[in-house]
Amino acid sequence: MSATLQVLADSAVVAKRNLIKIKRVPDLLVFTLLSPIMFILLFAYVFGSAIDVPGDGNYREFLIPGIFAQTVIFGATITGAGLAEDMQKGIIDRFRSLPMSRMAVLVGRTGSDVVNNVLVIVVMSLTGLLVGWRIRTSVLEALGGFVVLLLFAYAVSWVFAYVGLLVPSPEVVNNASFMIIFPVTFVANTFVPSERLPGPLRSFAEWNPVSSVTQASRELFGNVPPGATVPDAWSLQHPVLYTLLWVVIILAVFIPLATRQYKRAASR
Repeated sequence: MSATLQVLADSAVVAKRNLIKIKRVPDLLVFTLLSPIMFILLFAYVFGSAIDVPGDGNYREFLIPGIFAQTVIFGATITGAGLAEDMQKGIIDRFRSLPMSRMAVLVGRTGSDVVNNVLVIVVMSLTGLLVGWRIRTSVLEALGGFVVLLLFAYAVSWVFAYVGLLVPSPEVVNNASFMIIFPVTFVANTFVPSERLPGPLRSFAEWNPVSSVTQASRELFGNVPPGATVPDAWSLQHPVLYTLLWVVIILAVFIPLATRQYKRAASR
């Protein structure tokens, strides 16, 4: 077997192991699904009447792509927590004793979290349809919107893979992820239009990759409010391209970092 095929085969086994864990501990999936549903209901019914969107827009259609973006990014943190737990319990040392590719642990872990995010997106989409969200473009464009979300989440999972190998426990990963993700996802156009934010925050939001992945999914789902002004920032004028650039940059930086840290952590 070639080296590439061996990595893929071993990664598939590791991914299957992680997915079986979700099956055996269904509470993990249940609470992962309840959180986005709660956000959708809160913002749609509690805050929706108080937030105006530009043009003649429906806030619920404006909201759902932002909830998608926030949720898949939070879903990427499972990678970090899972790796930290495996390190803590000594499972990584057991993997090292097996005739398997070292890359398989990281590739399998991040790959299984893509499957988890797909399940979450399906549930969120059904919830969104119930509260009034609609896809107003073609099937291919809609699939493109979901693919952009999953690609960005996959890139972010490598960031948290590196974090999970650095910190001593999954609890630290969870605390660190909340401190990072909450400001990044809220200082964006996820829940309110970026033009409503004050000067410095608006500039940050316009170039925030979370804003671009949200804008990209809005455009691909046909959820851009009618009559909305064209954003001034290049990042929001070309959100798909800007998001893909971030995906490439994040993967180029954090795949080597996470791989190197895995080798160091596993050799302790």
